[in-house]
Parts: sequence; C-alpha cells; structure tokens
Amino acid sequence: MSIDKLHKKLIKEKFTISVAESCTGGLLSSKLTKLSGSSKYFKMGLITYSNIAKINILQINRKIIDKYGAVSPECCRSMVKNLSKISKSKINLSITGIAGPNGGTKEKPVGLVFIGVKKGNKILVIKNLFGKKKRSTIQNNTVEKCINLLLKII
Repeated sequence: MSIDKLHKKLIKEKFTISVAESCTGGLLSSKLTKLSGSSKYFKMGLITYSNIAKINILQINRKIIDKYGAVSPECCRSMVKNLSKISKSKINLSITGIAGPNGGTKEKPVGLVFIGVKKGNKILVIKNLFGKKKRSTIQNNTVEKCINLLLKII
C-alpha cells in the first residue's frame, strides 16, 4: 500500500509533515500515524471542520470565508500557509471540501475538494471533483489523492 511507501520515504528524507483537515475529519492524520515510527515525521493534525475553527485556530481571515467560502482555493491556500507558520513542518497539507451527501450547490457540488500542499516556499492548490458518491468514498478518495500527491513531491 502507498502509505507504507510514504512512511519509509518520509523517514528516509527526514521530512516532517503537518495537516489541517476539514471534510476528511482526521482520516488523513489517522492514516499518517497508523504505522509505528510515524512520530519521526508527523508533527500535527488539526481538524478545523467549522468556519470558526478555521478562523480561530488557523487564523484564516474571515473576509476570505465570507467572500469565497470555506470550500474554495483561497481558503485552502490560507489554511496551508497558516498551518505552515504554526507547525514549522517541512511539508504542510490542507483539505477543505464537501463530502456530502448534503451541502452541495450547482457551483460547489458534493465531491468538490481542494487540497493544498506547501513545501518550502511553494504552495500548490489542487481542485478535485470526486463526484456525487458516498461520503466515506469521497473522504477515502481524498486521503488516497493526498498520499499519492505527497509521494510525488518528496
């Protein structure tokens, strides 16, 4: 499985990682810490599910959420940028999206998930459309995408 490969790579490269999750509710943090020795690389996992948690914990400017919404590339970028300041990890990752089955709109459908990654001074925000699937499927697909993305950038 790719989590085993990521585990070995993170330890070998001596990278540290932190994550800020919203719609995955800690699933990525759980996967990253499931193997013994993960304390060598995993620094923190924040579940900033509500807008108020994003504002209070990650210090996201309320105007960003008011103007673009919590599920937006702008919010995702702010999440990963501010997580980086808090964690001081070499790699930071943020997730915000709509896992459903409710909450979607025509503009922001169920299955829309933004993943932000910051490594060094580079920030990448990726828009994903996982489709109107089961909530757990969207969450698992998001985590799988994150793990594969991390494997590519390390």
